[in-house]
Amino acid sequence: MSKATRLRRAMVEQGLVHIMATHSPLSAILAEQAGFDGLWASGFELSALYGLPDMSLISMTQHLEMLRAVAGRTSLPIVADIDTGYGNAINVIHAVREYERAGASAVVIEDKSFPKVTSLAVDGNHDLVRVEEFQGKIEAAIATRSDPDFLVIARTEALIAGLGEAEALSRARAYEQAGADMILVHSKKKDPGEIESFSKAWNGNIPLVIVPNAYPELSTARIRALGNIRMIIYGNYAIRAAATAMRETFLRVIADGGVQQVHRDLLPVEDVFRLQGMESVRTDEQRFLR
Repeated sequence: MSKATRLRRAMVEQGLVHIMATHSPLSAILAEQAGFDGLWASGFELSALYGLPDMSLISMTQHLEMLRAVAGRTSLPIVADIDTGYGNAINVIHAVREYERAGASAVVIEDKSFPKVTSLAVDGNHDLVRVEEFQGKIEAAIATRSDPDFLVIARTEALIAGLGEAEALSRARAYEQAGADMILVHSKKKDPGEIESFSKAWNGNIPLVIVPNAYPELSTARIRALGNIRMIIYGNYAIRAAATAMRETFLRVIADGGVQQVHRDLLPVEDVFRLQGMESVRTDEQRFLR
């Protein structure tokens, strides 16, 4: 059974899957150990890891390199964030082939124009492409995938762009007609009312995906009650958690004049060895190195 098939079955059997953002194999290992259903190969997180803004500055090659490394260290399905598809429908064909080969179980393509700016930026460029152009991208992705269970998720940024619910619903229906397996609807409102309203108004035949970054108080119980959301992506929590921990640790080392205090609060090196798979490597060393 492919990982894409497993992801689809999990949504049917559980009703809702939880996908944690990742930017490295280490974050993927930790997410799998925590019990998540899948991983979000996040463009935002990878951009942040490079110290760059999420403005289409990271290349497809860089993102694929990260995804391959993650796929090699986890058994979880990976949902790949491929932004606008790296160009037009021809670029999408190339991208879907490469991401499927690299180990992705799904791609999310958004209807913004290139270059995109991260959705939560207050003054970002949130222009959208024509509906017909984006339908062509979705159709290209569907026609290209080799595994029929590989998910093509269409992401509409209509609410992010301030175009309103009617436009978001109209675009979502058009993307369903083009063959999308799911609709990701995004919002930068600080409360979940916009997302809940969209969910209640959605009468399509495919389920929804949400990314509750701006509206974290939307609980799993409230999401399940809406009835048509099947996937939650926790879009930037791994890199924010890592940055928080690093900043606090570095400041403490400077303030304390050394690591004599902070080391007690950190993960023991032996635990890092276990995350690295050190024991299995040493076993192989004993077996094969003579």
